[in-house]
Amino acid sequence: MTTPGFDDLLGAVRRAFVDGSGAPVATGVRPLEPAEARAVLGDHVTVAVTDRALLADLVPGREITAAIAVAGDGRGALVHTTERVGGTPSAVAEAVDAATAHLAGAVRRLRSEAAVLDALHSTGRELTAHLDIDRIVQDATDAATQATGAGFGAFFYNLVDEFGESYTLYTISGVPREAFERFPMPRNTEVFAPTFDGAGTVRSADITQDPRFGKNAPYQGMPEGHLPVCSYLAVSVLSPTTGEVLGGFFFGHPEPDRFTARHEYLAEGIAAYSAIALDNARLYERERNLASELSRSMLPVVPATPGLDVLTRYLPAATGSKVGGDWFDVIRLPSGATAFVIGDVVGHGVTAATVMGQVRTAIRCYALLELPPSEVLRNVSALTGGLFGESFVTCFYAVHRADDGTLTYANAGHLPAILVRPDAEPEEIGEALAQPLGVGAEFPQRSTAFPPGADLVLYTDGLVESRTRDLTLGVEWLLAGIPGLLASADLGPAWDKLVDELTHGRHDDDIALIHVRNRGEDGA
Repeated sequence: MTTPGFDDLLGAVRRAFVDGSGAPVATGVRPLEPAEARAVLGDHVTVAVTDRALLADLVPGREITAAIAVAGDGRGALVHTTERVGGTPSAVAEAVDAATAHLAGAVRRLRSEAAVLDALHSTGRELTAHLDIDRIVQDATDAATQATGAGFGAFFYNLVDEFGESYTLYTISGVPREAFERFPMPRNTEVFAPTFDGAGTVRSADITQDPRFGKNAPYQGMPEGHLPVCSYLAVSVLSPTTGEVLGGFFFGHPEPDRFTARHEYLAEGIAAYSAIALDNARLYERERNLASELSRSMLPVVPATPGLDVLTRYLPAATGSKVGGDWFDVIRLPSGATAFVIGDVVGHGVTAATVMGQVRTAIRCYALLELPPSEVLRNVSALTGGLFGESFVTCFYAVHRADDGTLTYANAGHLPAILVRPDAEPEEIGEALAQPLGVGAEFPQRSTAFPPGADLVLYTDGLVESRTRDLTLGVEWLLAGIPGLLASADLGPAWDKLVDELTHGRHDDDIALIHVRNRGEDGA
């Protein structure tokens, strides 16, 4: 599709190429790529090109005697000839450029504004892509200080601790942090009040001449040793969801009248993006803390287990903020036996936590009735059938009786347990015995010897499976790591190390774990 405006201009320029008698000469047209047009024309519409090296590069192999570059409507071209011409082409180029000077100025302004907007949006994307509050506030301070050309910038922001108490922190950019460490936090003086109250942006060519400056004791202005501040710019950071003042940006420069309306616009834009990023980060942090506390509040206190050493671990997912459905339980039964339970509700969130709480309570109730493992799981499955919706629950239930040295177990769709007898290799027990709870109706149970010196490991799939790791491979790695773990003098640090090796510290699902070692000393 042609662009008539540009073609008309191109035709007029070509007609300007005449010899000394006024007769037209042959011309060629070499289209210019956008980058070439910007390099040759800058912000001009037409320009006579006289640089021989440039012409040789644009039109190689020809002896160019005259050339004019033309731009318009997003297109560019170089009109050139190898014949002798009069002075008309250059004169035409100058005339066209003079007539379109106002357009060139508009182009420069638009490009400048586009560059500002692009820089602002780029900063916004960077800020809102993170959830680490410390990184957000420092990156925002650095970006805003650079964008405004300030001598230095500071961001004072408010946080709320776990007890609901508010406190203020700050970041610095442009100067070492030590330059401000001996000064107190800014108070809500007449100069600072508009920023901390969210009343609006303050921009001053010389803050020391502002009638609000120097009204407060004990300094009556800036404290001794403070960096000199003449030009002053301060912008509030307001939460877009609540309108709460999250903090304020403060910029200073020792020279007067350094901050313009554009600097103010940039600072306000970065402040707006910072507010969105801080809102997201604070919400994520609150939800993650809530999820962690909720999950941990549901974990049992492991009772005394004579003759057994019991180690447990519960690790919330390292990514995401929703509470999970993994759980474990250790139950001392009235007969003196000990039940070990581990389970996993598929999914995350309040629903998974609610289902987990119901199932855990039901299992504990049936266990205390001394029902065998198969009956415990059958009753729980019947009780909870239809309650899970599209979710389901897996569970491994085992009972150790010290009087006869046995371990009796049933498995409702959970990963097999790992049993290590003295002087034997790790083996998996209870694999694929039955369907998950709420789905299966029969849960066969098995018994095996669990003598002194034996170890039992129950775990959830977060330990061995991730988005980047196959379950089968993860189980193989776990089995390979068990012998080295059992040789450790202290199982706690050994398990922490193995978990980190298996997950690389980035498990994307919860991990629950029980390790039982039969000492056999006082089990009977």
